[in-house]
Amino acid sequence: MTIRLIGAGLGRTGTMSLKLALEQLLGGTCHHMMEVWGHPDEVPVWNDAMHDRPVDWHALLDGYSAIVDYPGAAVWRELADAFPDAPVLLSTRSSAQAWYDSASATIFQTSKWEATDDAGRRHKAMIVALFERSIGVPLDDAAGAMAAYDAHNAAVRAAIPADRLFEYQPGDGWGPLCAALGVPEPDEPFPHTNTREEFRARAGMDD
Repeated sequence: MTIRLIGAGLGRTGTMSLKLALEQLLGGTCHHMMEVWGHPDEVPVWNDAMHDRPVDWHALLDGYSAIVDYPGAAVWRELADAFPDAPVLLSTRSSAQAWYDSASATIFQTSKWEATDDAGRRHKAMIVALFERSIGVPLDDAAGAMAAYDAHNAAVRAAIPADRLFEYQPGDGWGPLCAALGVPEPDEPFPHTNTREEFRARAGMDD
Protein backbone atom coordinates (compact mmCIF):
# COMPACT_ATOMS: atom_id res chain seq x y z
CA MET A 1 0.00 0.00 0.00
CA THR A 2 1.19 3.51 -0.75
CA ILE A 3 -0.04 7.03 -0.17
CA ARG A 4 -2.79 7.81 -2.68
CA LEU A 5 -3.73 11.27 -1.37
CA ILE A 6 -1.83 13.97 0.51
CA GLY A 7 -3.66 16.42 2.73
CA ALA A 8 -1.96 19.81 2.90
CA GLY A 9 -4.69 21.54 4.93
CA LEU A 10 -3.88 22.58 8.48
CA GLY A 11 -5.55 20.93 11.45
CA ARG A 12 -9.15 21.95 12.21
CA THR A 13 -10.20 22.03 8.57
CA GLY A 14 -12.42 18.95 8.79
CA THR A 15 -9.49 16.57 8.74
CA MET A 16 -10.90 13.94 11.11
CA SER A 17 -14.01 13.60 8.97
CA LEU A 18 -11.77 13.42 5.91
CA LYS A 19 -9.77 10.65 7.56
CA LEU A 20 -12.90 8.54 8.02
CA ALA A 21 -14.13 9.29 4.51
CA LEU A 22 -10.81 8.41 2.89
CA GLU A 23 -10.56 5.18 4.84
CA GLN A 24 -13.95 4.21 3.47
CA LEU A 25 -13.05 5.16 -0.09
CA LEU A 26 -9.56 3.65 -0.15
CA GLY A 27 -9.96 0.67 2.15
CA GLY A 28 -6.86 1.51 4.19
CA THR A 29 -5.84 3.61 7.17
CA CYS A 30 -5.49 7.36 6.60
CA HIS A 31 -2.73 8.96 8.65
CA HIS A 32 -3.81 11.75 11.01
CA MET A 33 -2.52 13.04 14.35
CA MET A 34 -4.75 10.43 15.98
CA GLU A 35 -2.47 7.77 14.47
CA VAL A 36 0.59 9.33 16.12
CA TRP A 37 -1.07 9.11 19.51
CA GLY A 38 -1.53 5.39 18.89
CA HIS A 39 1.97 4.83 17.47
CA PRO A 40 4.48 6.62 19.72
CA ASP A 41 7.33 5.06 17.75
CA GLU A 42 6.49 7.56 15.00
CA VAL A 43 7.16 10.57 17.23
CA PRO A 44 10.96 10.70 16.85
CA VAL A 45 10.66 10.45 13.07
CA TRP A 46 8.08 13.22 12.90
CA ASN A 47 10.28 15.29 15.18
CA ASP A 48 13.15 14.81 12.72
CA ALA A 49 10.84 15.96 9.93
CA MET A 50 9.90 19.13 11.81
CA HIS A 51 13.61 19.99 12.05
CA ASP A 52 14.46 19.21 8.41
CA ARG A 53 16.37 16.07 9.22
CA PRO A 54 16.20 13.23 6.65
CA VAL A 55 13.09 11.02 6.79
CA ASP A 56 12.28 7.89 4.82
CA TRP A 57 8.70 8.82 4.01
CA HIS A 58 7.87 5.51 2.39
CA ALA A 59 9.02 3.60 5.46
CA LEU A 60 7.25 5.95 7.89
CA LEU A 61 3.95 5.81 6.01
CA ASP A 62 4.10 2.18 4.94
CA GLY A 63 0.64 0.69 5.38
CA TYR A 64 -1.21 4.01 5.13
CA SER A 65 -3.41 4.81 2.15
CA ALA A 66 -3.57 8.60 2.62
CA ILE A 67 -2.47 11.34 5.00
CA VAL A 68 -4.32 14.41 6.29
CA ASP A 69 -4.03 16.76 9.28
CA TYR A 70 -0.93 17.38 11.34
CA PRO A 71 1.87 16.46 11.47
CA GLY A 72 1.85 15.80 7.72
CA ALA A 73 0.38 19.21 6.89
CA ALA A 74 3.52 20.84 8.28
CA VAL A 75 5.69 18.98 5.73
CA TRP A 76 3.36 18.93 2.74
CA ARG A 77 6.13 19.90 0.32
CA GLU A 78 8.24 16.91 1.29
CA LEU A 79 5.26 14.57 1.07
CA ALA A 80 4.27 15.91 -2.34
CA ASP A 81 7.79 15.21 -3.57
CA ALA A 82 7.92 11.75 -1.98
CA PHE A 83 4.59 10.63 -3.47
CA PRO A 84 4.45 12.41 -6.84
CA ASP A 85 1.47 10.45 -8.13
CA ALA A 86 -0.82 11.36 -5.23
CA PRO A 87 -3.27 14.26 -5.62
CA VAL A 88 -2.93 17.01 -3.03
CA LEU A 89 -5.99 18.03 -1.01
CA LEU A 90 -6.05 21.54 0.45
CA SER A 91 -8.75 21.57 3.09
CA THR A 92 -9.74 25.00 4.36
CA ARG A 93 -12.41 26.71 6.43
CA SER A 94 -14.78 29.46 5.31
CA SER A 95 -12.35 32.10 6.61
CA ALA A 96 -9.12 32.47 8.54
CA GLN A 97 -11.19 33.69 11.49
CA ALA A 98 -13.33 30.53 11.48
CA TRP A 99 -10.19 28.40 11.39
CA TYR A 100 -8.51 30.34 14.21
CA ASP A 101 -11.57 30.25 16.44
CA SER A 102 -11.67 26.45 16.10
CA ALA A 103 -7.92 25.86 16.38
CA SER A 104 -7.42 28.14 19.39
CA ALA A 105 -10.18 26.32 21.29
CA THR A 106 -8.83 22.85 20.47
CA ILE A 107 -5.49 21.86 18.96
CA PHE A 108 -3.58 24.95 20.08
CA GLN A 109 -4.41 23.98 23.66
CA THR A 110 -2.31 20.81 23.26
CA SER A 111 0.83 22.95 23.33
CA LYS A 112 -0.03 23.68 26.99
CA TRP A 113 -0.32 19.99 27.85
CA GLU A 114 1.73 19.02 30.92
CA ALA A 115 3.68 15.91 29.96
CA THR A 116 4.41 13.56 32.85
CA ASP A 117 6.88 11.10 31.30
CA ASP A 118 9.59 10.94 28.65
CA ALA A 119 7.23 9.70 25.95
CA GLY A 120 4.82 12.53 26.66
CA ARG A 121 7.60 15.09 26.63
CA ARG A 122 8.82 13.83 23.25
CA HIS A 123 5.29 14.04 21.86
CA LYS A 124 4.78 17.54 23.20
CA ALA A 125 8.11 18.66 21.74
CA MET A 126 6.99 17.40 18.35
CA ILE A 127 3.67 19.27 18.65
CA VAL A 128 5.43 22.50 19.61
CA ALA A 129 7.84 22.08 16.69
CA LEU A 130 5.08 21.52 14.13
CA PHE A 131 3.26 24.66 15.26
CA GLU A 132 6.50 26.63 15.07
CA ARG A 133 7.06 25.29 11.57
CA SER A 134 3.55 25.82 10.19
CA ILE A 135 2.37 28.88 12.16
CA GLY A 136 5.60 30.52 13.26
CA VAL A 137 4.09 32.97 15.75
CA PRO A 138 2.79 32.62 19.31
CA LEU A 139 -0.47 30.73 19.11
CA ASP A 140 -2.33 33.42 21.05
CA ASP A 141 -1.35 35.98 18.38
CA ALA A 142 -4.63 35.79 16.50
CA ALA A 143 -3.69 38.17 13.71
CA GLY A 144 -0.32 36.51 13.19
CA ALA A 145 -1.76 33.00 13.21
CA MET A 146 -4.51 33.93 10.74
CA ALA A 147 -1.91 35.52 8.46
CA ALA A 148 0.13 32.30 8.69
CA TYR A 149 -2.95 30.25 7.79
CA ASP A 150 -3.59 32.38 4.71
CA ALA A 151 0.10 32.23 3.75
CA HIS A 152 0.13 28.45 4.10
CA ASN A 153 -2.86 28.06 1.81
CA ALA A 154 -1.39 30.48 -0.73
CA ALA A 155 1.90 28.58 -0.72
CA VAL A 156 0.15 25.28 -1.44
CA ARG A 157 -1.83 26.83 -4.28
CA ALA A 158 1.33 28.33 -5.76
CA ALA A 159 3.45 25.19 -5.51
CA ILE A 160 1.09 22.40 -6.55
CA PRO A 161 0.03 22.27 -10.23
CA ALA A 162 -3.66 22.88 -10.81
CA ASP A 163 -4.18 19.43 -12.26
CA ARG A 164 -2.85 17.87 -9.05
CA LEU A 165 -4.45 20.15 -6.45
CA PHE A 166 -8.04 20.18 -5.30
CA GLU A 167 -9.62 22.18 -2.51
CA TYR A 168 -12.13 21.09 0.05
CA GLN A 169 -14.19 22.65 2.83
CA PRO A 170 -16.29 20.92 5.50
CA GLY A 171 -19.69 20.29 3.99
CA ASP A 172 -18.46 19.59 0.45
CA GLY A 173 -19.36 15.91 0.79
CA TRP A 174 -18.14 12.99 -1.27
CA GLY A 175 -17.99 14.64 -4.67
CA PRO A 176 -14.56 16.35 -4.70
CA LEU A 177 -12.83 13.42 -3.00
CA CYS A 178 -14.31 10.81 -5.30
CA ALA A 179 -13.53 12.87 -8.39
CA ALA A 180 -9.89 13.31 -7.35
CA LEU A 181 -9.49 9.61 -6.58
CA GLY A 182 -11.52 8.32 -9.50
CA VAL A 183 -13.85 6.27 -7.33
CA PRO A 184 -17.68 6.14 -7.14
CA GLU A 185 -19.56 8.09 -4.49
CA PRO A 186 -20.94 5.99 -1.61
CA ASP A 187 -24.66 5.99 -0.97
CA GLU A 188 -24.35 6.68 2.75
CA PRO A 189 -23.93 10.14 4.31
CA PHE A 190 -20.49 11.72 4.51
CA PRO A 191 -18.99 11.23 7.99
CA HIS A 192 -18.96 14.25 10.27
CA THR A 193 -17.01 14.00 13.49
CA ASN A 194 -14.56 15.71 15.86
CA THR A 195 -16.55 18.86 16.44
CA ARG A 196 -15.06 21.42 18.79
CA GLU A 197 -17.19 20.04 21.61
CA GLU A 198 -16.17 16.44 20.86
CA PHE A 199 -12.48 17.37 20.75
CA ARG A 200 -12.61 19.22 24.03
CA ALA A 201 -14.57 16.45 25.74
CA ARG A 202 -12.12 13.78 24.52
CA ALA A 203 -9.15 15.89 25.67
CA GLY A 204 -10.72 16.63 29.05
CA MET A 205 -10.77 20.38 28.46
CA ASP A 206 -13.06 22.46 30.61
CA ASP A 207 -15.36 24.90 28.81
